[in-house]
This record gives sequence, structure tokens and C-alpha cells, in this order.
Amino acid sequence: MEENEKMKIGKTFLLGFGFLGISIIWPLYNSYVPIFLKGNFGLSSTAIGVIMTIDNVFAVILLPFLGALSDKTVSVLGRRRPYILIGAPLAMVFFSLLPFAAQRGPLLLLMSIIILLNLSMALYRTPVIALMPDITPSKYRSRANGIINFMGGVGALIAFFGGKALYDKNVCYPFIAGGIFMFIACILVVIFMNEDKSADPAETGGNSFILKDSIKSLTQNLKDVITGEKSLLFILLAIFFWFVGFNSIETFFTSYAKFYLGMKESTGGLILGFYSLSFMLFAIVSGIIGMKWNRNNTIKLGLFLLVIIVPTVALFKDFVPLAILFALAGISWSLVNVNSLPMVVDMTIPEKVGGFTGLYYFFSQLANIVSPPVSGFIIDLSTKNGEKPSGYISLLVFSSTLFLVSLIIMFFVKRGEAK
Repeated sequence: MEENEKMKIGKTFLLGFGFLGISIIWPLYNSYVPIFLKGNFGLSSTAIGVIMTIDNVFAVILLPFLGALSDKTVSVLGRRRPYILIGAPLAMVFFSLLPFAAQRGPLLLLMSIIILLNLSMALYRTPVIALMPDITPSKYRSRANGIINFMGGVGALIAFFGGKALYDKNVCYPFIAGGIFMFIACILVVIFMNEDKSADPAETGGNSFILKDSIKSLTQNLKDVITGEKSLLFILLAIFFWFVGFNSIETFFTSYAKFYLGMKESTGGLILGFYSLSFMLFAIVSGIIGMKWNRNNTIKLGLFLLVIIVPTVALFKDFVPLAILFALAGISWSLVNVNSLPMVVDMTIPEKVGGFTGLYYFFSQLANIVSPPVSGFIIDLSTKNGEKPSGYISLLVFSSTLFLVSLIIMFFVKRGEAK
């Protein structure tokens, strides 16, 4: 391997700390906030699902715009890092306050903290991810995204396995530790990631021009989805449907484990940890497979395996087989997730990478808006509002159906391979 290529791989691992920090926050948030809402406030699964979409509402509204805005941003730190420097410390504070608000305050206080947390996370999420295609040639983006997702898997692994031990001692501990860990990981990116400096403000027309140009870029990006070659539209639709399926499991599996299987919620989170472990271990391999073989076919293989594995979960109630199945699901999900962002950004030009990264998040987060309330409503119907715990199996049926829809759509995607 050439020395220059080794340096690029090292930079990608360094950049992965940003994704590691993000990936510590969301598993803990998705695993335990629904439990807080049901256990402390007695909300229905449908209501919980609506509340769990707040982060995704912010994402749909802000992430495409922030991606396009960061493409045009002028600062001595470059285009992306200022957003990390502002968003990460705010997110640390609000995330740490979540369990305190759940235990001691009215629902309005908890909702206020949730909103402020999600606003802070939305501020820097797209700029962090857009750094990857910024520093990586098209040919190596699947491998680079594999490294990024490996680091994300490390973050999720820390959240699920470390989170269980801390949660069993005190429900506040994983949120405090997770917030601090996230902040440190993101600040490492700001300090050591030397992205290209942006242009001088005088050369670009100043920040007023940048804001207007960013809105124009976002509008053009959305127009490209509708009027351009249809591969972009199809892959974004596939992304939408597979994230509906995935987010349903991530949001309600701890409830499935607690109220149907009779496990502790932290044990349900631990089972999800085996998914994160296998995802982490296989992420780089998935990127290499996508680079060497074909991104589209790699994604199809992962979706096909998920269509088989997810319904099989309903056949088992013991920890060990469930852990094995979720480990297999993690491998399958890595084949899908690692190769999807590179396909999207390789459908555009370098100057629009941030904007197209925002489009990717627009559709994935739109899916996450739809997923919790819809899957929560299905669970409420199937369980007769909690009176029939076996109805939680509908969660698995719903999720696997969405993976199947995504698989079918991917046969219509004709572009997105490495240039």
C-alpha cells in the first residue's frame, strides 16, 4: 500500500471519531427515552412514537440546508468544523440532562430538553459526515464509509454494552458518560482534522450571499431528485423504506424485550449491542466488498438477508439465539448502510457533496419521522394498547416488509458506482 494511501486511511479513521461520537448518543437515546416516556409518564406507544420523531423533524428541516450551507461556509476552520465546534458541546449538556428531566420534571421539561438536544445534534451531523467525501476520492468512498461506520459501530458498542452496566447502577450514568464521550470524540476531529480552508469572504460575496446561495443550492438539489435521472430518486426512496424498517426495530425492541419477552430493558439494549458489535466488525469488510464487487449488489444482498433474519427473531425468546440473530442482522445492515451514502454522493459533482449528503439525511430522517408513530400505532393495535403482549411480533413483520420493499426498489437504481 502506498504511503499516501495509508495517510488517507489514517485521516479517515481520525474523521471516524466524529461519527463515533454521534453513534454513542442515538443508541442510548432510542433505547431508554421510550422507557422513560412509558414508565414515568404512562404514554401510549403511538404517543411515544410521535415524540421519538422530534430528532427526525429537525433533521428533515435542517440537515439538507446545513449540508448546502456548509458547502458555502467561509471560516478559518474550513467549511465543516465550525458546526461541530458549536453543536457538540451543546449536545453534551442537553443529553446529560435527559434522565434528570425524566425523573424530576413534568413532561414539558423533558420535551424541552429533547427539542434542544435534537437541535444541537442537527447542527453538526451533516457537516461531520460530509467531511468523508471531501477528503476521499470516488473510488475509495465505500471503503472510507466502511471505516467511518466501523468507528460508528465502536460508538454504538460502547453505548449498548457500557450503557447496560451504567444504567443498572444509575439511569443517569450512561447519559452523562455518553455526552462527555461524544464531546471528546468530536473535538478530536476539530483539533486534528485539517480540512481545506474555505475562501476569503471578500471573494465569495460575504455571508449574506452565502446564505442565499445555500438556499438556492438546496432548491436545486431537491429539483435534481424529481426531474433528473431516476436512479437518484429510486435510491433515496429505497433509503427511506429501509430506514423505516430499521428505525422501528431500534426504537421499540427494548419495549419488545421488556413487555413481551419479560426481560429488563437494559438486557434488550444489550441484545442490540450484538448487532452493533457485528456491524462494527464487518463495516470495513462491507466497504471493501462494495469497492471490489458492486455497491448496488452488495446492498441487495444485505437487504435479502434482513428479509430472512428479522422475522426469524419471532421464533425465539432466549438471550443467546436472539443475540446471534441480531449479530447476523448487524452484518447484513452493514452491507446496506456502508454502501448507500457513497452511491448518493457519486451521483453528483464535488461542489455539491455537502448538499447531496443532506439529501441522504433528508430521506433517512424523513423515514425516521414516519417510522416511530406508524410502528407504535401498529403495536398499539396489535397489543390492544398493551393488553396482548404477543402483538409486539407485529414490529418484526412490519420491519421485514419494509426491507423487502427496499430490495425491490434497488433493482431500478442504475447509477452510483465508483467513478
